[in-house]
Amino acid sequence: MSFFISGKDMIEHAHKNQYSIGAFSAHNAETIQGILWAAEEESSPVMIQVGQKAIQYMGMERMQKMIELFSSDITVPISIHLDHSREYKQTLKAIQLGFQSVMFDGSSLPFDENVRITKKVVENGSLLNIGVEGEIGTIGGIEDDITVAQEDVNITSVEEAATFSSRTAVDYLAISMGTAHGLYKSPPKLRFQRLKEISGEVKKPIVLHGGSSVPDDQVRKAISLGISKINVDTELRQSFTLGVQEVFHNHPEEWHLAVSLKSGRDRVKEKVKEKIQLFGSSQKANQFKRFCK
Repeated sequence: MSFFISGKDMIEHAHKNQYSIGAFSAHNAETIQGILWAAEEESSPVMIQVGQKAIQYMGMERMQKMIELFSSDITVPISIHLDHSREYKQTLKAIQLGFQSVMFDGSSLPFDENVRITKKVVENGSLLNIGVEGEIGTIGGIEDDITVAQEDVNITSVEEAATFSSRTAVDYLAISMGTAHGLYKSPPKLRFQRLKEISGEVKKPIVLHGGSSVPDDQVRKAISLGISKINVDTELRQSFTLGVQEVFHNHPEEWHLAVSLKSGRDRVKEKVKEKIQLFGSSQKANQFKRFCK
């Protein structure tokens, strides 16, 4: 029996117990299955993200229904999260559909406008105990249709993080601390001192975007300083694609999609298991269920 839970409760437990929830982006049936099966095998709570490319390709409600369908025999806590919505109307739709977590990304807006809309999202989400994520600061790289050049990256200051958190009452806060969306050509240099200062000031879970290919030691240190949700997308898309390509490379006459898609799904599952172990959420499912009672 599937166990859907508020993202607010899920991230709060991770924050209190110093581990991080993996927020894994799904794009089709196979990536959904790979994420869910990995979480089940690792006995880990999991967040499945529905991003803008997936919404454009499949539709928001169809993605939600697929996740719910494939979750029917999953026993670990699950939260479906709307990722990087830049439209209030779209974010409200996800709340109305029953997503357990939503993100309004107003990081490209003037500060006061970002605060105003994010606060409205929080007010709506809180009525149904739906977790709400906001973002302050600008994260570089490419995420779906959003591209931010390196020169436009804006590392979040302690003052703006504290003010934004206080005025919006977001449940978890995404900040810019040196990561970027996509894969890194060279190891990133995360601003750990800034993370420590922001975490100490806002006293709530912090979200790390651009979690793909960040070195393990930096991930562990970030978690120890307050990161409680880590987004992973590019590495999963890469894993799936390489799995499919592997079949055609090794067996050029193999045209059964069940074979190539299974290979892609298996690669996603192994990558998610690897991340779950790194983030410290492995074997936390039962502990979390007791926390919810």
